[in-house]
Amino acid sequence: MTAEESGAPEAGHAEPQHGYSPNKDNYAKRLRRVEGQVRGIAKMIDEDKYCIDVLTQISAVNSALQSVALALLDEHLGHCVSHAVAVGGDEAEQKLAEASAAIARLVRS
Repeated sequence: MTAEESGAPEAGHAEPQHGYSPNKDNYAKRLRRVEGQVRGIAKMIDEDKYCIDVLTQISAVNSALQSVALALLDEHLGHCVSHAVAVGGDEAEQKLAEASAAIARLVRS
């Protein structure tokens, strides 16, 4: 089995980048912000804040996570899936099935 077939990088070649790699810092910043929001919600619970205020903050966190997920999905489709489709074969079918499953999970959430 070659390095390409196993998914391992060949000697002298860099690790393959994911579609989100150029925006990794932005995603990390957005997720740290969400993490802070979740800590704030926990503090609201500890402080017995009004239910609707807590639910409003939970809704905001869900929206922020959904936004990150949709951006990651868009980059996955534009990078990983489009590359696999261009190459064709089993990898294309696998990437399309993965993307379909990810979309289904996002729709259900």
